[in-house]
Amino acid sequence: QVQLVESGGGLVQAGGSLRLSCVASGRIFDINSMGWYRQAPGKQRELVASITRGGMTNYADSVKGRFTISSDGAANSRVYLQMNNLKLEDTAVYYCKGDFIGLDYWGKGTLDTVSS
Repeated sequence: QVQLVESGGGLVQAGGSLRLSCVASGRIFDINSMGWYRQAPGKQRELVASITRGGMTNYADSVKGRFTISSDGAANSRVYLQMNNLKLEDTAVYYCKGDFIGLDYWGKGTLDTVSS
């Protein structure tokens, strides 16, 4: 049974920082990649950042230079998203996603609210 559990969301002022964590359990040695997605009210879910088992990263243009994804733990089963210089438009529910040999698993999400 695969589980992804996010933590670290909350309320922050514009310009501030938040760090999200996601811990995967279950078939962790099947992890190909892990990623963070977000969904703002009235918008589609979008990729924020991803990291492969080998450490290759990918970022949405809107967060490049502000967000950093990293991973550690056995089979890189813990993934983090350091978010700096947060903007109002970063407000969303952030979801952790794991690619377990072609099968996607999602966490329940954590709400991040950026206030002015």
